[in-house]
Amino acid sequence: MTLTYKAVVRRDARRTPGRGRLLAYGTTGLLVLLVLLTVSVSTGEMSTPASVALRALVGLGDPGDVLVVQEFRAPRAVAAIVAGAGLGAAGSVLQRLFRNPLASPDVMGVTGGASLGAVALLAAGASQLLIPVGALAGGLLAALLLGVFAWRSGLAVTRLVLTGLAVQAGLAAAVNLMIVRFPAELAGSALQWTTGSVYGRTWTEVWGAAAAVVLALAAALVTNRRLAVLDLGDDPAGALGLNTSAARLQLLLVAVALASLAAALAGPVTFVALAVPHIVRFLTGPPTAATLALAALTGAVLLLASDLVVQHLLPIEGLPVGAATATLGAPWLLVLMFRQSKPVRGSGA
Repeated sequence: MTLTYKAVVRRDARRTPGRGRLLAYGTTGLLVLLVLLTVSVSTGEMSTPASVALRALVGLGDPGDVLVVQEFRAPRAVAAIVAGAGLGAAGSVLQRLFRNPLASPDVMGVTGGASLGAVALLAAGASQLLIPVGALAGGLLAALLLGVFAWRSGLAVTRLVLTGLAVQAGLAAAVNLMIVRFPAELAGSALQWTTGSVYGRTWTEVWGAAAAVVLALAAALVTNRRLAVLDLGDDPAGALGLNTSAARLQLLLVAVALASLAAALAGPVTFVALAVPHIVRFLTGPPTAATLALAALTGAVLLLASDLVVQHLLPIEGLPVGAATATLGAPWLLVLMFRQSKPVRGSGA
């Protein structure tokens, strides 16, 4: 029987884990996210009862509580949720697109490029509302550099990741150089794009990024169908009528957009995009459109939980969330690279 494009997509849909399993995972994730959000808006230098904090979140109760919750605690929590969702979805798309468990925006250089674009606009005195535009342009620049240096050369996936790390390091060095050249009053504002932080986010920034991330997630879900065909390989996918180059470019642009928007809001937060696809795959099985949505949910939970840890559980005051996730991500990356490079026994090579 000859396979068609639609037949492959339907087959991919049948690979989706049982609805009960997905529903249980999604429901649990939403409940955990709600609990974390409640903790986030009710804790701080002065703790607030959860019921009071939730009332203040919708503008009810004491004006002082409303001010603290709505203007200081809630924007930070929502920023972590939005950025985490973008990173989780971006990591899921990239790992499936490159067929490489090491692929993620922070490993491939995308977040470094986004940071460079954001800091460059900040240095030019641009409006804060234009920062996401600069971040997206920088992320696209990083993707272009990666394509020039590695993708079109047909390098092995492990070497592709190493090239991405080199691109990331070079872009991070450029960001640090710009910050050193900043006036003192701008250096502090730009520092978040070298460490990753959701501190001091405003509702204007959060809602703008949230709207853009939702649109990018919708695009990811639509283009995700092409991954079912690309999983067969370029030659079979082409035989089924899929323009593989265009499909890969579309998917790459969606992933870059998601990661860049997250970086514009929270800086170059590491580990989240790398770990989330593995967590979701372990708990739900093969990747599909449904698991892509769950990856976004898992990323939101992981980043918000990490931010709560650095705020309230670690002894170092003012530690950015990016420092904590990088500490977790470094050993994770080493383990994954070791597993990728380890030869398979009995391969007969």
